[in-house]
Amino acid sequence: MIDDLVTKGTNEPYRLLTSRAEYRLLLRHDNADLRLTEKGYEIGLITEERYHKFLAKKEAIEGEKQRLQSIIIKPSAEVQELIRSLGGSELKDGIRASDFLKRPEVSYQHIKQLVPAAGELDFETEEQTEIHIKYEGYIEKSLQQVERLKKMEDKKIPENIDYDAISGLATEARQKLKEVRPLTLAQASRISGVNPADISILLVYLEQGRIARIK
Repeated sequence: MIDDLVTKGTNEPYRLLTSRAEYRLLLRHDNADLRLTEKGYEIGLITEERYHKFLAKKEAIEGEKQRLQSIIIKPSAEVQELIRSLGGSELKDGIRASDFLKRPEVSYQHIKQLVPAAGELDFETEEQTEIHIKYEGYIEKSLQQVERLKKMEDKKIPENIDYDAISGLATEARQKLKEVRPLTLAQASRISGVNPADISILLVYLEQGRIARIK
């Protein structure tokens, strides 16, 4: 919000929408400490005690993830009964505990019923372990998109590109792009009314190379 107001300004009451946040799958409230504590420590805002607690939490999360990846859950009567009660499909073969957790109906608490605990973990560590494992594929795709957009940040946009020929752009984004005529993707991403989804569509269009131009 601060970045928007400082760099873009506003001609109307500011509407704080989740769709305005770039990479919102990564910028979650539950992982704020994992994203920012390291940076806070580097500039002197975090005490040694808090920093060591943060490192211990990170280590605990990674340790639990690795532990669940190494444990095989077999299709025992207890397991099958739990799956039936959750409305899922019964197991035919053994499955890694981490893969079992990726099922939409299964939570970390269900895993604890089937797998002996390695130790007492606090709620936040359990929560992050579950999120990291359950949404691993989506998070990885989002990280790849971040890297992709970083590399393409300075990609040039033809001055006479025909935005009306780009399908999928939101109407507001199309109007703003036609009005401002940005020279790069970086400039386009900072235009008020042009959301990350619009930038992704524009990026794909530019990569395809079949660019329609205004005659």
